[in-house]
Amino acid sequence: MATNAMIRKNNFYPSVFDEFVKPWNSWFDNELIPARVLTAPPVNITENDNDYQLSIGVPGMRKDDFNIDVEGNVLTVSSEKEESSEEKDKKYTRKEFSYASFSRSFALPEEVAQEKITASYTDGTLKIVLPKKEESRKTSLLRNISVQ
Repeated sequence: MATNAMIRKNNFYPSVFDEFVKPWNSWFDNELIPARVLTAPPVNITENDNDYQLSIGVPGMRKDDFNIDVEGNVLTVSSEKEESSEEKDKKYTRKEFSYASFSRSFALPEEVAQEKITASYTDGTLKIVLPKKEESRKTSLLRNISVQ
């Protein structure tokens, strides 16, 4: 007899659950009813001498779809997008809609010059540049500390 620990260890629950849900998912994963998975978009964060850069992968959006706010030391990027379409024929009417949203928040380091933050959207990537304050760039010189 298998215990709960053994079942979880062998990933039995996820496969049984997936098989149970699969017929229901196939109803929604077809051309008639578009399904949209709501997940947080992927983010790459890089740092160089002058700034931090956030690159957020959000294809299919427009630049007007984004809301970017800074409150205190927290940067929040969010979006809500709603689409609808209607098709009329002699025998039927089909109306579909989809709704997608996300919100991501990032704690800003103290050396970010918040008043100089910029954002651009090109080819499905939202790029946010977080410039460092001038005084923090000067103090970021490499120092060797001897062990005593």
